[in-house]
Amino acid sequence: MAPLFLCSPIWDNGSRKRKAMVKKSTSGNLRGYLGKLGPGIITGAADDDPSGIVTYAIAGAQSGFGLLWMAVVSFPLMTAVQEMCARIGIVTSQGLAGLMRQRYNRAFVYVLAALAIGANTVNIGADLLGMASATALLVPIPEIVLALVFAVVIVALVIFLPYKLIARYLKWVSLALFAYIAAAIVSRPDWRDVLVSTVKPSLVFDKQTIVVMVAVLGTTISPYLFFWQASEEAEEREVKSRFRFLRRIVTRNDLKQMRGDVRLGMFFSNLVMYFIIVNAGAVFHAHGVSELTTAGQVASSLEPLAGPFASLLFMIGIIGTGLLAIPVLAGSTAYILTEALGLTEGLNKKFHEAKAFYGTIIVATAVGFLMGFAGWNAVAVLFASAVIYGTISPPLILVILDIANSRAIMGNKVNTVWQNVFGTAAFLVVTLAALAMLVSEFV
Repeated sequence: MAPLFLCSPIWDNGSRKRKAMVKKSTSGNLRGYLGKLGPGIITGAADDDPSGIVTYAIAGAQSGFGLLWMAVVSFPLMTAVQEMCARIGIVTSQGLAGLMRQRYNRAFVYVLAALAIGANTVNIGADLLGMASATALLVPIPEIVLALVFAVVIVALVIFLPYKLIARYLKWVSLALFAYIAAAIVSRPDWRDVLVSTVKPSLVFDKQTIVVMVAVLGTTISPYLFFWQASEEAEEREVKSRFRFLRRIVTRNDLKQMRGDVRLGMFFSNLVMYFIIVNAGAVFHAHGVSELTTAGQVASSLEPLAGPFASLLFMIGIIGTGLLAIPVLAGSTAYILTEALGLTEGLNKKFHEAKAFYGTIIVATAVGFLMGFAGWNAVAVLFASAVIYGTISPPLILVILDIANSRAIMGNKVNTVWQNVFGTAAFLVVTLAALAMLVSEFV
């Protein structure tokens, strides 16, 4: 029998208070940890935008579990590239396009900027179209009207709300992506086949598979994320350091925190990619469906998890990731243009302080929206935008490697041997995949 004092109300109240304090402390620690996460986690979550979700679903439907190994390979490659971009932004307090403008021939910079801006605009249009198509599954409103509503809401959020507030909620929006992980588990794939495909690459070099591989690489190692990561790290540095000379004082702790942020973001991105492919392989490929052409088909991949509510869950996921990705896409576009032209830029600026920057966001989103009038298929356009990124990534990765190894720019914060190994590997893998796709078009 327990001692009487253990059964007393006083002891019971004390126990409850301690439990409440532990719970509050744990909750506070979690909020504090999430609060420290910066551009890295947002970059990783934005990487799984509507274009990425559709691309991974197509990969799973077409090849089953055959391309799961790409999630393992792409993780260290994209982490190396994004870490270089983040370090460049922290050390120099400048974005990539601004550094390119100082270091390279203007014509070369403008060509690369034009390619990146064009690809970003296509991706914005594709994501708006994807969000509208997903919503139209449940809401009887024309897709073009829905796309306009999303475009106006996103532009208004970016212009009228402080970026810190947007970033705080963007981190939580990324939780919508966990639905795809849960759906993969509930779909009951053959986990032995999943494991074997993960560690034993299935190298099939037919034309369709090569195109899908380029799209997967393009939507994971994405050019718009290069520019966004560097500019956002530089902008955070500017906000945190009142005095300009302090921005160049980069401590080991700064770099350690940045690396943790980037690695977590890239891991999360690849984890979602992995499970979307698993889910699509189990739901589509295993049942003889190898081609996805409509939003409704992609939504049906969530039926094992949500049953009749699959379309609703798909709509929430697509809208959530679209709201996360389009501000990053439009912001990246604005950084590229204004930095390349030497104009005032930054989401920490007011509209009247950076009219060209915010004007670029408005124009890029408007042009993306106008693509909806072309009558293109949402799934096809989302996939095509990933392929485009896969073809323009190589020269940008080469530029990033050059800047990250320049002591004149980076001082003693240049790449280590291993950073160069993985960065070079990223360049070679993306380049070979793009060249293989081009060759397959003619042979």
